[in-house]
Amino acid sequence: MLEYAKAKQSQHYWIGMLAALFCLVMGAIQPVLAQPVLERDNSTQAVAAGSAAGTKLPLLIPARHFAERSPFQSPQLSPNGDRISFLRDIGGQNEIALADPVTGQSFRSVLIPDGPTIINYQWISNDAIFIRALVRFRDKNRLYTGARALYVASASTGQVIKLVADPFLAHDAVPIWFDDAGRTALIAHPNKKDVDYPSVYQYDLQSGQMVGRVQQMITGITSWKADTAGTLRLGIGWHKGRQKVWYRSNAAAEMTQIADLPRGDLRALNGIAQIKAGSDQGVVMKRAKAGAPIGLHRYDFAQKRVTDTLYQHPQWDIDRILSQEDNIAGVGFTDSSRRIVWLDADMKAVTAQLKSALGGSGTAVIVQARSKDSQRMLIRAGNAADPGVLYFFDRAKSNMAELAQYRPKLDFRALAQPRPISYQARDGTKIHGYLTLPKGREPKKLALIIMPHGGPYGVRDTLTYNDRVQFLANRGYAVIQPNYRGSGGYGKAFYDLGIGEVGRGMQDDIDDAMDWAVNKGLADPKRVCVVGGSYGGYAAMWAVLRNPERYVCAASWAGVSDWTSQLRQEARFLTRYDKNRFRERVEGANNFNLASVSPTRFASRLNRPLLLVHGTRDGIVPFSQFEKMVEASKDAPIPPTAVTVPAGRHSFRNERDQQEWFDALDSFLAKHNPADQLDAAGKLRVAPDDELDSMFKPLVIEKPVQN
Repeated sequence: MLEYAKAKQSQHYWIGMLAALFCLVMGAIQPVLAQPVLERDNSTQAVAAGSAAGTKLPLLIPARHFAERSPFQSPQLSPNGDRISFLRDIGGQNEIALADPVTGQSFRSVLIPDGPTIINYQWISNDAIFIRALVRFRDKNRLYTGARALYVASASTGQVIKLVADPFLAHDAVPIWFDDAGRTALIAHPNKKDVDYPSVYQYDLQSGQMVGRVQQMITGITSWKADTAGTLRLGIGWHKGRQKVWYRSNAAAEMTQIADLPRGDLRALNGIAQIKAGSDQGVVMKRAKAGAPIGLHRYDFAQKRVTDTLYQHPQWDIDRILSQEDNIAGVGFTDSSRRIVWLDADMKAVTAQLKSALGGSGTAVIVQARSKDSQRMLIRAGNAADPGVLYFFDRAKSNMAELAQYRPKLDFRALAQPRPISYQARDGTKIHGYLTLPKGREPKKLALIIMPHGGPYGVRDTLTYNDRVQFLANRGYAVIQPNYRGSGGYGKAFYDLGIGEVGRGMQDDIDDAMDWAVNKGLADPKRVCVVGGSYGGYAAMWAVLRNPERYVCAASWAGVSDWTSQLRQEARFLTRYDKNRFRERVEGANNFNLASVSPTRFASRLNRPLLLVHGTRDGIVPFSQFEKMVEASKDAPIPPTAVTVPAGRHSFRNERDQQEWFDALDSFLAKHNPADQLDAAGKLRVAPDDELDSMFKPLVIEKPVQN
């Protein structure tokens, strides 16, 4: 039996208890990596332990505890389930750490020479790991921080081999197929002669050498698909507003164009999930009829028709496919949250049992990874007000053990519950978003933070845990996350409403979120700030320049300040198709002057406090965007507060960058838009370190000694 003697020392006792009960039902329990954790109180009125008697206000949690990272970032399992892998930061460099999921013993780590930032990775065999990374590259005396590189690494030796030597070509490189042994890959990418559309090449993953070209580029084809045996079968893309589809029935046949369809044609395909080897049968994502959401269908490529529907939601497009080997196990869609529908009966049954065991309807249970036979899984349980717990589940042994808490020093009882909202924009468009109200405060005339997401196009916020939202709510702010026009997940018509509306209609939607909150009585119109990162950082800058009468301040992390130079930066890496498509989105049909919505042009009139924070190694929005804004606003009535993060990246991949942002934002807001969360002596009430440090600490696998 599991030992519960120290159960009260950790904040997720009930999760641990429920997991244990689940395993008791399934069979014998054998503890693996962690003891169960501290008693869980799901009451929305609960406050942090140790808060002052008689008050409902939660303790102010130190910013560093929101910035802290679990060592288990991007966890995955090897196909046989014998190795767990995860990303971790070591002295500013990230690496892939490998360990035994049962014993917790370190196996080794994979560190790429020259310190690139790993974007994502995947196991392609029990030994081979395919890696996509962000690299710094100098070309013609210009330093690029947004270039890409592809690597393959051996889990057994730690050896790393670089693929696709030119980082500009690797930017658009896409793996098409891997053999089961992880020795051969088909990778689509442009070449130096044909830079606009990708050809397909075969690579030897043991040497890193290109074996040869499998398919020459075809104008208009941006995506290629191989069948389940590795034969290249189909190409698809858009050219001059028409969808082109090229197809062949087998390896001996020539590629032939089978479709040339105008945009909006119901015969158009939205994605290819699978083509079965030795047949013309496959699985595609498409609309079955006009006005219908995108569904998952069986499809006959020779007859060009749907033969069966595997899944169709009545309202929402499917936006992802969950597959294991050749088996399509499930689909995903997004309403207020990300949802999974399992088509595989076994996975449907086991996830239902897990959900029941790990918290019921209030807890999202996500299968983060699973072995090829689905006998070993990594399970995450949490919700929008709880950063969650990572478990290792061994079905064969009927054993589930906690690996880590994602924010080990955060007491979820002090966190606030976000909720979906909708409001009408000034032109009548319905805008969806999320509202988080601070705990223990009357929801009237609160200081408000509007926090637009990045992107901007095709991206959206969802009802999931967010460090930045919880950090601000804990300080006493109401937070609105508006999914402004152009955001993804609400259909093509809503997506297209964002065309040409950067700094205009999209900004109106942000302003209208403020009006909604003020009219509801939730927000004090004199205490509203806009805070965001990337495009959200741009929107924050633009808010206090475009409408200074509305906002008391703004704060930007890695925001775009000059659209013309940002588009030039994008163009250096994108194919002509992608470059033109993005420019058309931003500029719109009338190609409006982007300088008219660029903060640098109007920076000299800045008369509201503005916080600018930017990393010097940002590969998405270059540091020069920060420098341009600082220079342009140096003589403004109120020059910005400028904070440089040395070697900082675009997103918060490590806790140091997140900490820099939180510390700067904390001080800035306390000065320019305080939420007035004070104790009886007029001081901020911060949770004592000794109290927080006594909470459960997750397993930390030490850096192994390399052979």
